[in-house]
Amino acid sequence: MDLLTWPWLAGLGLAPGLGWFDPAAHEIGRQVLQRGVAAVFLIAFVSTWRQFPALLGEHGLLPVPEHLARLRAIEARADATRGGTGRARRRLVGRPSLFRLRRLAYTDRRLRAMTVIGAVLAASVVVGLPQRGPAWLVAAVFLVMWALYLSIVDIGQTFYGFGWEMLLLEAGFLSAWTGPADELMPQPLLVLVAWLLFRLEFGAGMIKWRGGSEWRDLTAMEHHHETQPMPGPLSRQAHLLPRWFHHCEVVANFVAQLVFPWLLFVPEPLASIASFVVIVTQLWLVLTGNYAWLNWLTIVLAASLVSDPVWRWMLGLPAQETVGPAPSPVSWQLIVWAVVVLLVVRSREPLRNLFRRSQLMNAAFDRWQLVNAYGAFGTVTSRRVEMEIEGLAPADTDGAAADAADGLEPGGAARPSADAERWLPYRFHGKPGDLKRIPRQWAPYHLRLDWLMWFLPFGPVTAQSWFLRLLVRLLEADPATLRLLRVDPFDGRRPRAIRVRSYEYRFTTRAERRRTGCRWSRRLLDEPVPPVRLDAVGTDR
Repeated sequence: MDLLTWPWLAGLGLAPGLGWFDPAAHEIGRQVLQRGVAAVFLIAFVSTWRQFPALLGEHGLLPVPEHLARLRAIEARADATRGGTGRARRRLVGRPSLFRLRRLAYTDRRLRAMTVIGAVLAASVVVGLPQRGPAWLVAAVFLVMWALYLSIVDIGQTFYGFGWEMLLLEAGFLSAWTGPADELMPQPLLVLVAWLLFRLEFGAGMIKWRGGSEWRDLTAMEHHHETQPMPGPLSRQAHLLPRWFHHCEVVANFVAQLVFPWLLFVPEPLASIASFVVIVTQLWLVLTGNYAWLNWLTIVLAASLVSDPVWRWMLGLPAQETVGPAPSPVSWQLIVWAVVVLLVVRSREPLRNLFRRSQLMNAAFDRWQLVNAYGAFGTVTSRRVEMEIEGLAPADTDGAAADAADGLEPGGAARPSADAERWLPYRFHGKPGDLKRIPRQWAPYHLRLDWLMWFLPFGPVTAQSWFLRLLVRLLEADPATLRLLRVDPFDGRRPRAIRVRSYEYRFTTRAERRRTGCRWSRRLLDEPVPPVRLDAVGTDR
């Protein structure tokens, strides 16, 4: 007995395997989904192991212990209000992080242990181990990864505030119910994967259509490749393409995100064609930028919806065997149906959000982040402003005489200096700096600090507490912080002072590139943070 297929929708007069969400025709897609999502989990856990302690650890830029202490203080104030059960109290007490438990209070060691467990589980799915067991084993492995990463995202604050975090959580929760290799993938799960991909693509298209006028007048892509957060090796070449090509990019984007997603819900082969359109557009984004795992996870979702006959035809594989996996046990089917009903009920707000004028972008409608709203780049900036952090080279002399020689007042304030060559820049992995350096390909790995640096010019830099603490850590020559950077100009020594300058960057033309050898050109704008010494700002250690 199979409760997870809808036979009245399978007989659409099409060839076997080309019906409407036929689970028997998506065995390849299931493997792509399970292993692809697990591979992204693996990357996410590895990047967390490498970056989290320096960014959010006990001595990080936004320390988790301080964050949790603030939450407990808010809860205490909520308890003091009438009834003690206000909305703030309910929202905070229910925050789904294991680090909220008293016996699992945050430490860097526990964080790293959590990431190791998650990475091992993710690697086991990539090589196909849990898929050889029963359905509950596949579910358990994915749910543990989901719970661990949800616990991390919940305390990650602004460093984990990106849309692809909730996308990974939602895709991971869906993958938990897709079953083992010897049982049919539940048909409703295919529909929910299509629903996730639809929200991801259609939501992004609507955000752009409702966003800045540069999308509607077709000029957005004239600037996007140059001003995006983290350009890749081919971004400059894409930027230098003719204007008519950039206009075609915008039109193609709207067609791919506003038209083709609807075809995900029609019978084959149109659904597979729509999936391939998504894959092609995402590959273009992969080639021309660095968006962590957003594009790659979208490709995984789209590839999982391509039917097996289409895959076999494309890859030159023999026809599918007539005898495939068996249906799941009835008890498991009932569990899956309960999950499906839960997710359908949770889909009401995300569905309404798609058609609201005040559409939310990258928003979760419940604390478990099961069904979310997505979108990106509702507006595109026309110029690129970068904040460059510079340190004053250590001197052999010290005290007031050294300060005077280096252009500093005794209290750490700035004085005009002729010794400009002694100010040396700190270099980031994914940000422009060296004008001759080719931007690197980092995605699907996520450089969290580099990404947040891109947002700094959109407001006062002194309003960002993480950035001010970053400057203090550089003044201290903190080893963990310096490991986040590509170049420490002082090889682990403390700079005498730190300053921040803003520059406007643009890609050089082909003629400029031939003449200067530079891929970037820049001009100085201002100095948001004048020279400051460690003894002028103190330390929080």
